[in-house]
Amino acid sequence: MREQVKLFVAACLYYSGLVKLLRWWTERSGHRLIILNYHRAMGGDLRSHLLYLRRHYRLLHLEEALEELYRPDKEEQRPRNLRTALVLTFDDGYRDNYTHAFALAGELGVPITIFLPTGYIESGNCFWWMEAERLVGHAPVDEVMVEGRTYHLEQPEERDALARMIDTHLRYAASVSEREEFLTRVRKALAVPASIAVEETALPLNWEEVRTMEKSGWVSFGAHTVHHPVLGYLRDWLELQCEVSECRNVMEQQLGHPVRTFAYPIGGPDHIGTQALKAVREAGYEWAVTAIPGINTEHSDAYQLRRIESGVDHHWLVLAAEIVGLWRFFARLRKRYTFDIERDSHEAGPLSNYQ
Repeated sequence: MREQVKLFVAACLYYSGLVKLLRWWTERSGHRLIILNYHRAMGGDLRSHLLYLRRHYRLLHLEEALEELYRPDKEEQRPRNLRTALVLTFDDGYRDNYTHAFALAGELGVPITIFLPTGYIESGNCFWWMEAERLVGHAPVDEVMVEGRTYHLEQPEERDALARMIDTHLRYAASVSEREEFLTRVRKALAVPASIAVEETALPLNWEEVRTMEKSGWVSFGAHTVHHPVLGYLRDWLELQCEVSECRNVMEQQLGHPVRTFAYPIGGPDHIGTQALKAVREAGYEWAVTAIPGINTEHSDAYQLRRIESGVDHHWLVLAAEIVGLWRFFARLRKRYTFDIERDSHEAGPLSNYQ
């Protein structure tokens, strides 16, 4: 029901002409760069997204778009196509980026940029953020004790609670070794067989697939750490440095050219931290993207570029409203309205309930 309401609102915004008006305003507001942030390529209708974007935006590879944005002489060399520049990025390097996104990129002539965590590309292991749900879902036991609490897995709410606890521990781990050691303990406690299969398209890409995509000219690549830790939570500066710089080194060895862009895992302000910003600069990257929502201008910090989160499960009408900032506007309005109601209720006091 909630998705149906969201689609109805998006359709009203689009067919009323408001989305078109805001898109027109953005085109005439000077140089702007929109960067979309996807992860999976399957599970929705990526084709409709690409067709809409191709029609209304100027689609570029990330490096090409950033060179244009920060070019000193861009006024003299401004393209005749005044549509706003837009980049499609995919984080993590799922195999469906190859089986689905790559095929559509070539068919429709749409460039995309994929950020790779090299440790997973080389190992082929399941991504850590998928493990909580996978392990709990395949556990053959009815009861388990993890971190001092007993979970009764025949109860759905207990399974959900265990999955949330596992994910929280993995996310906030202070080192990769701490994360992996905890995962090992959980696997043993849950008695999940190592032979449990993972959905093929949810596994990481391999280097052969990466090179095939890059040779096509439709796909470019950036770095996304080695093991995808949340950099802001790492305790050891040397480990943080290694995660950032070694990823670049491996990619350059495999691809045979400099890697200039980086994406922070998870990508919110708390997930990045000041140390990660320093490490990315010192590693020699020219640009880095976050998951902080917004549109970029020539004055944007090159190491904290903003992206708009999207997903293939969104209808293209919802995507159209997301890009021009309407959902962010309504979210801020709702937050402000809720805050005002709570403040007024607090100031009125308990007797107001009887007035």
